[in-house]
Amino acid sequence: MNYHYITKTDLKNGDGLRVVLWVAGCNHMCKNCHNPETWDHNGGKLFDENAKQELLDELKKDYISGITFSGGDPLFPANREVVGQLIEEISKKFPDKTIWCYTGYLFEQIKDLPFLKYIDVLIDGPFIESQKELKLKWKGSKNQRVIMVKDSLKQNKIILKDE
Repeated sequence: MNYHYITKTDLKNGDGLRVVLWVAGCNHMCKNCHNPETWDHNGGKLFDENAKQELLDELKKDYISGITFSGGDPLFPANREVVGQLIEEISKKFPDKTIWCYTGYLFEQIKDLPFLKYIDVLIDGPFIESQKELKLKWKGSKNQRVIMVKDSLKQNKIILKDE
């Protein structure tokens, strides 16, 4: 898997102060996407052990609330294995940190991924230019949902996070 960068102090992509991993690879290619440079899964640089250690070191900091996976699309098929392993590892090493994930896939399309149970909040759905709303919290267009994943899986229905 490739990635473009790691943001070490982010307040826009989830609750609290977060670390964000911006992965490479997306097949949704949404019109007027704010990160089209991340679409190519061969773009950026290899997510190697040094990058992983950098991410884990940031998560050790008390003032960091958790991690957000963005991109590109963390759930782009070529990313799923590495992202899934990373999500599971982070959830076990840092049980008090929250895990957020952005994806252009709908929850219904990916709800059976085995690592989904470790994600706290999923922002799903493609960005749709005609539904763009600047005042939305954590998402770019009205069609996207901010889903409480663990509650949704437990109750077998989509539970939205209060915005």
